[in-house]
Amino acid sequence: MYSAGIMSESNQEKIAIFAGGCFWCIVAPFEVEDGVISVTAGYINGHKDDPTYKEVCTGETGHAEAIKVIYQPEKISYEKLLEIFWRQIDPTDEGGQFADRGNQYRTGIYYTDENQKKLAQESKEQLSKEGPYKGEIIVTEIEPADRFYDAEDYHQGYHKTNTLQYYAYRNGSGRDQFLNNKWKK
Repeated sequence: MYSAGIMSESNQEKIAIFAGGCFWCIVAPFEVEDGVISVTAGYINGHKDDPTYKEVCTGETGHAEAIKVIYQPEKISYEKLLEIFWRQIDPTDEGGQFADRGNQYRTGIYYTDENQKKLAQESKEQLSKEGPYKGEIIVTEIEPADRFYDAEDYHQGYHKTNTLQYYAYRNGSGRDQFLNNKWKK
């Protein structure tokens, strides 16, 4: 058992929690990976119990839009999940992500144990030393996971249930163009 309100882990399953701006945009890259059991959109590390999407969007609850990834570590490592995460975000933007502005759209890695904390810190340091963000200031927070609240049902699997709107949003936000340009260098 670890940080309050997340869920206890078994030996076969672990939990990783990431915030990367709009949670709709970071679900799909994780759920296609072998060893990922589920990906749930939700809210983390705020000060209001049971927040709604409408409340979180105001920026007043302190929560970040995030995803909870339940995975099998014998099939996919936490390091691989971190690699996927970094490729979905702009870790240098402290004002939000792409078209979404505000603290509720900050980037973050929310660790559930000391090993995750260590691996997250190492990957963040590595990102600023080499690759497309070499020499840049990485503002992505690394914090202990507090209570994670599942987002409302209509947010779950949004890329599947509202495919056209999802792709229009991703394209319109500038996320895909930025990431494609940044990572092809």
